[in-house]
Parts: sequence; structure tokens; C-alpha cells
Amino acid sequence: MPLDILLTIIATTVIQSIFGVGVLLFGTPLLLLLGYQFINALEILLPISIAINLLQLVKHHHFIDINFVRNVLKYSIPFVVVFLFIVTSVRINIGALIGVFLIFVAFKDAVGAVNRIIEKLVSYERTYLISMGIVHGLTNLGGSLLTAIAHSKQYEKNQTRSTVAVCYGMFAVFQILTLLFVKHQYVISYADNVSLLQIAVVVFLLTEEMLYKNIDNEKYAKIFAAFLGISGFVLIWKSL
Repeated sequence: MPLDILLTIIATTVIQSIFGVGVLLFGTPLLLLLGYQFINALEILLPISIAINLLQLVKHHHFIDINFVRNVLKYSIPFVVVFLFIVTSVRINIGALIGVFLIFVAFKDAVGAVNRIIEKLVSYERTYLISMGIVHGLTNLGGSLLTAIAHSKQYEKNQTRSTVAVCYGMFAVFQILTLLFVKHQYVISYADNVSLLQIAVVVFLLTEEMLYKNIDNEKYAKIFAAFLGISGFVLIWKSL
């Protein structure tokens, strides 16, 4: 099992265990920086992302914002599929633009003017969700826009993570189904994939017990805002 992949999975699993996203959002640019191809990164990361999201929904599925999830399924998922087909032959880098947007959203609760702009932006939810689907299909970074709109909705922590998790899980499921029609050479064995999945599950369970349960709603909102800001800086740095 490649050590670089193992360390990437452990680090990003901790992040996704808390926020509902992370394995794809950070794992994709990390593996690209390590020299792996985009499709190979998906092959490694998608099953792990789905497994973590399912575990997050076992206890907190009743917190899901069903109406929002339906809108994501209707307006985002078709564009994830279409643009993933496109990206198998063309690579597009819009990470810096997304990074600036995330840093902007991170200041929503601290700056009134930012809050008003964000509220106006997400009021055009259909357009936002279509854009999110396009971004995720092209770059695997749609989780950043997903967390941004979830943050704007003022959910409490379990509803935030559960709603984000089910949407992120849908992204991954439809990406896997799409990749079934795309021929590519696997860089990691089935046995290693299973081992990575098992390790990710253990990391999730430890993070759930040691970190997530000890964060109250107020702290979670602040940490989530910090997460958006850090995500933004990472995406900008990766794009330079």
C-alpha cells in the first residue's frame, strides 16, 4: 500500500468525519500534487468518501434537510455526471476562484455586509446548485460550494453534517456510476482499496468519539467558518 495514499486518506478522513466533506475536497488536490491522475484519484477516494458519509447518516439521518437534498439531486447531479465525462479528456483549474469565494463566505457571521451578499447569492439556489454540479464534475471541488451554502443556512451541527453528508455521498455515487463507462488503468489493487476503506472507518469512529461529540453547536459554527477559510487558502495555494 503506497504510504502517500495512506497518509492522505487518514488526514482527509478526520476532516470529513467532522464536516461531512474532505476526502474528495482535499484528497483530490493532494493526490494530484503527488503525481496521480485525476481519474485515479477518484478511484481511490470515492469509495472511502461514500463509506464515511453512510456512517455519518446512521445516527443522524433524521436531521437531513430533505427539500435541499431533493434540489441537489435535481439541479446538481445531472451536471456532475455530464461534466465528469468532459473532464476525462480536458482539465480545468478554477481552484483559485473557488478559494476566494470560500474565504469570503467564512466572514459571513463576522461582517454584516458579507452576510447580506451571501444571503442574496444563495437566494438564487437553482443557479447556485447547477454551478456546484458543474464545478464538482470538472474539479471534484464541489464540496467546497456545498459547505458554503450549508453554512449560509444556519443549520445546527448535526443537521449541517447530515445534510452535507447525504449530498456529498450522492455526488460520489453518481461519479462512480459515471466512471463505470470510462476506461482507465487502475493504479491501486482491490486489496489495497479494501484496506484503505477499513482504515478510514476506524479513523472515522475514533474522530466521532474523541472530537465530534465534544463540539457544541456554537463552537461548531465557528470551527466550520474557519474550515471554509482554510479550505479557501488551500485551494488558492494549490492553484498557484
